Amino acid sequence: MAVDAQILERAKEWLGTNFDDETKRQVKNMIENDEKELVESFYKSLEFGTGGLRGIMGVGTNRMNIYTVGMATQGLANYLNKTYPGQQIKVAIAHDSRNNSQLFAKTVADIFSANGIKAYLFESLRPVPVLSFAVRQLGCNSGVMITASHNPKEYNGYKAYWNDGAQVVPPHDINIVKEAAAVKVSDIKFKGNPDLIEMLGEDFDQIYLDKVKSLTLSQEDITKHKDIKIVYTPIHGSGVRLVPEILRQKGFENIITVPEQCIPDGNFPTVKSPNPENAEALTLAIKLAQEKGADLVMASDPDADRVGIAVRNNQNEFVLMNGNQTAAILTYYLLTKWKENGKLDGKQYIVKTIVTTELLKAMADKFNVKYYDVLTGFKYIAEIIRENEGKTTFIGGGEESYGYLAGEFVRDKDAVIACSLIAEAAAWAAGKGKTMYQLLTDIYLQYGYYQEALVNVVKEGKSGAEEIQKMMDDYRNDPPMIINGSSVVMIKDYLTQKCTNFEDNSESSIDLPKSNVLQFFLEDGTKISIRPSGTEPKIKFYFGVKEGFRGAEALDNAKKAALDKIEAIKKDMKLV
Repeated sequence: MAVDAQILERAKEWLGTNFDDETKRQVKNMIENDEKELVESFYKSLEFGTGGLRGIMGVGTNRMNIYTVGMATQGLANYLNKTYPGQQIKVAIAHDSRNNSQLFAKTVADIFSANGIKAYLFESLRPVPVLSFAVRQLGCNSGVMITASHNPKEYNGYKAYWNDGAQVVPPHDINIVKEAAAVKVSDIKFKGNPDLIEMLGEDFDQIYLDKVKSLTLSQEDITKHKDIKIVYTPIHGSGVRLVPEILRQKGFENIITVPEQCIPDGNFPTVKSPNPENAEALTLAIKLAQEKGADLVMASDPDADRVGIAVRNNQNEFVLMNGNQTAAILTYYLLTKWKENGKLDGKQYIVKTIVTTELLKAMADKFNVKYYDVLTGFKYIAEIIRENEGKTTFIGGGEESYGYLAGEFVRDKDAVIACSLIAEAAAWAAGKGKTMYQLLTDIYLQYGYYQEALVNVVKEGKSGAEEIQKMMDDYRNDPPMIINGSSVVMIKDYLTQKCTNFEDNSESSIDLPKSNVLQFFLEDGTKISIRPSGTEPKIKFYFGVKEGFRGAEALDNAKKAALDKIEAIKKDMKLV
């Protein structure tokens, strides 16, 4: 195939004197022998999405390497120096267990320090939430986390944080991208200033853990049920030390870890993908839990911001909870305990994303607690916390993709806090003579049965990105008006920020930032959301249905009806 002249020119720039010999060798080989890889590596530059900079590791403008990391960091350094002129700027830097994460983190620290910026660098791998906490605790202007979260082993990434400890949002993200785009490799100041780099160790971790302990709502139940058997796995990632430690410090005495997965390893040798959303990632943990007679299984992803859980059902078999179910349990527990403790006075709120279960809204309404819907991406939850800081209190929030937070001292999803509260909720349920599965059943009995599902359609590379955009254009320009026999009564287009109500032929604006997301609301109450992933080469279809029922004996029928409806919708939309 003929390579676009612009792509070839971009690649040849990487044969210059600013690049190391190995990089030049690989680029030369692509130009001569691998046109497909050449196009994929150079057809664009990595961009900030919902999770920051993220891509496959390798050479090229569309790959994660010291040069793309360097350009992003030099751009961020330039933006910080322009934003805070004449000040001693401070940043915090952490990394997870991925291949090259330590190298990239050290590169980031060197570049910041070379630009006169004070860099706090964690001495070894740390969870995302610890980095977020460090930005706030140390009064930093910014922060960087080197991670690709739950992506496959080929990936790495770069999450940029602002002074509130949250990932950057407009206008900062846009401005940083502009600054980074203006940086040439020759502009990157790689030679660090050791005097401006300070290492952070375990002493700092305890400051964070003390804050996590302060969120405890049921210490009496923990004390009574401290022997609950909990199996935890970090899936070779950064939760390896702090999750078991917070459980011990809260009083749990029966914590069992998966030995094979407690070895930090960027190749993630025991799983196909280190993603707790995938059942396969919890296989070893569930096997160990069955052997040990455990009550609860928890797994965090490599940067320890997401957590997946498994609990025993009424037949004493382990079943996986999806992200919406875990969010429902945590939200119900938090709201109930806040109410029992006399802490609800109308000045509290919860936050969820627009693709997360509507069950959380139903709970907020019943407890008379305000709730916010935000775009996908935890940075938007953090934005709400910042806007309400000092006026109203954030109880908790979450998203269907297994990310949760409580308290205001961290501004990103936090698997350490989530694991702490999930275990606490299990002790609280045990105090009522119930399992976690039975607690979820109680929630459904009160609010109705909510069932959600997600379909990921993967389209890789340049052609895949074009296919995804065409799919979005088709749904936007020629939307379906009947899905599975139910009329579409409302369409929300977050790109045009327009909500169209077909029942009364009205239009209204959507008060959220522009985003390439479409939502279809059906006459039968179904919600369907469609969006391209901001961090992976896929388009996502989210489905949410609700079934009413009376009495526990009717729950199974409600579950079947909900699942059947979702399968019928998938078939109608040609997704199966």
